[in-house]
Amino acid sequence: MLTVNDIPAAPPALFARPDGLRLAYRQQAGIGPTIVFLPGYMSDMEGGKAVALERWAAEQGRAMLRLDYAGCGASEGRFADGTLARWRDDVLLLLDALVEGPVVLVGSSMGGWLALLVALARPDRVVGLVGIAAAPDFTEWGFTDADKALLATEGRIEEPSAYSEAPYVTTLAFWQSGQALRLLEGEIAIDCPVRLLHGQQDRDVPWYVAVKTAGLVRSSDVQTLLIKDGDHRLSRDGDIALLIRTVSSLLAQTVDTL
Repeated sequence: MLTVNDIPAAPPALFARPDGLRLAYRQQAGIGPTIVFLPGYMSDMEGGKAVALERWAAEQGRAMLRLDYAGCGASEGRFADGTLARWRDDVLLLLDALVEGPVVLVGSSMGGWLALLVALARPDRVVGLVGIAAAPDFTEWGFTDADKALLATEGRIEEPSAYSEAPYVTTLAFWQSGQALRLLEGEIAIDCPVRLLHGQQDRDVPWYVAVKTAGLVRSSDVQTLLIKDGDHRLSRDGDIALLIRTVSSLLAQTVDTL
């Protein structure tokens, strides 16, 4: 007998950008604020955290939007053409076109950086933000002088990935875009509640990045939750349960204040 998990998922919906390139997304209706999940670098909306969060949201009757940036997952385009600014604009485009009312952003790794940028761009829409191993400014602290020299001469870096058979690719255009959108050099003018989950065994994004980010966010309602044995992905059952509890609590708080 077939179970729900045996039934293939329907293909994602597609939304055309002004240039004609189509962005993939999955959206479910429900009560708001709408949860918007932002994947990490070289990741997509079908990751375990995003799917688990959507499953929980469906059980609770809550609205949610998952999406793929251009060149990622099921979206059209080339990954190598992506930059932080272009992917931020992809999020803003879908947010403005598809979602009504307030949103709570949930960003993983680079998606956490994008969540901060989106919250700055739409302060009237974003009523809460959850970062999962958020990685603002990783183009600054995540690259050695040798890396930067290689980018300048070769235009790209390819390295083995711990999460995929495909190499981990960074282009000069992406690096330059990230450098232009750094946030950790002064106050981050975000006033909504912010929750930052970070594993202290994270080998990709040091946990002190979460602490520094929390200190710079202007909101007085900022909490950093450090998971002592947590890695970068924070995708274990316990990690996902913590994520869901965090999102649930934040949603309840935002509803009380709307």
